[in-house]
Amino acid sequence: MRWKQQLLTLNPYQPGKSIDEVKKQYRLKEIVKLASNENPYGCSERVLGTLEQSTGFFALYPDGYATNLRETLATHLDVFPNQIIFGNGSDEIIQIISRSLLHPGANTVMAAPTFPQYKHNAIIEGAEVREIPLKNGNHDLDEMLAAIDGQTNAVWLCSPNNPTGTYIPEDQLIAFLDRVPKDVLVVLDEAYFEYVVADDYYDSVELLTRYENLIVLRTFSKIYGLASLRIGYGIASQAIIRAIEPAREPFNVNRFALLAAEAALGDQAYVNECRQKNRQGLDQFYRYCDINNLDYYPSQGNFILIDFQVDGNEVFQFLLEKGFIVRSGPALGFPTSIRVTVGSREQNEKLLGAISEFLAAKAALS
Repeated sequence: MRWKQQLLTLNPYQPGKSIDEVKKQYRLKEIVKLASNENPYGCSERVLGTLEQSTGFFALYPDGYATNLRETLATHLDVFPNQIIFGNGSDEIIQIISRSLLHPGANTVMAAPTFPQYKHNAIIEGAEVREIPLKNGNHDLDEMLAAIDGQTNAVWLCSPNNPTGTYIPEDQLIAFLDRVPKDVLVVLDEAYFEYVVADDYYDSVELLTRYENLIVLRTFSKIYGLASLRIGYGIASQAIIRAIEPAREPFNVNRFALLAAEAALGDQAYVNECRQKNRQGLDQFYRYCDINNLDYYPSQGNFILIDFQVDGNEVFQFLLEKGFIVRSGPALGFPTSIRVTVGSREQNEKLLGAISEFLAAKAALS
């Protein structure tokens, strides 16, 4: 077989350990999973009610144009329906963009560390990847601009950034967009948009009216609690959407996801409630870290990256054996850290108790 050479050097995406796997391996009855930035409160009751009433259509393909959801979302965002593209999670939109723009001889610019699927897809397409190290946990926009040349086809911005939770303030983003060549697509990944409370966060939909080389990615996997149904979307000019649509698979979003997403949009009170609870959970972590002299990045997402100044895999393993699944920092580019999804108050308290056990055990050895 004459495989693409780049595939032979790539590892497939490694999901975090499943709850059942950890239960079986460590003979535990209770597991708290805080690894994948899922909503600990699940989806809204409106979504559950909609899905309970939706049966009997398994033999039919879903609406390939996502007509009802498209119209509902366009109204919600105040954009035209043909400014939206839907994907099997926003991961697929990343894949579609990469498929449409990246190829051998082209390059793409991104921060490091950031969401790994930008790089993964670029490598598959044979494009050169130009990674610009984060500066104090933030995108180094000046260096990213300096990396752009005549062969650059796409620039990736993750705001809030995964795994740091940091964001790009409005004035910095506008200054950046003003200087990016108009033939370079800027991909603004806002998977955690609904969790943001910063006063100087930008209005990306408004920016679309000013920058025709911009596409914004969002998802229903996070605050809306629909991660298992896999649905995300991109918003851009009609010209950009028209250009990338042929790279989208037909019937790529299933009917359950379409119905659930439409119902979820109609319950913004639930979104606001989850955002408020998330801030309260982050405050739990901030207070604990401050008291215990643990460094962290203030987060605008639903997760926090905590630096223990020891091997992050050691912290990860200790917590795993206590029944807590988090993400090990070394796999994310932060060797001495772990990334923790903000859970419910009770989940956070239990996890912090386990972290206290780890810190006590380390102190006893020193």
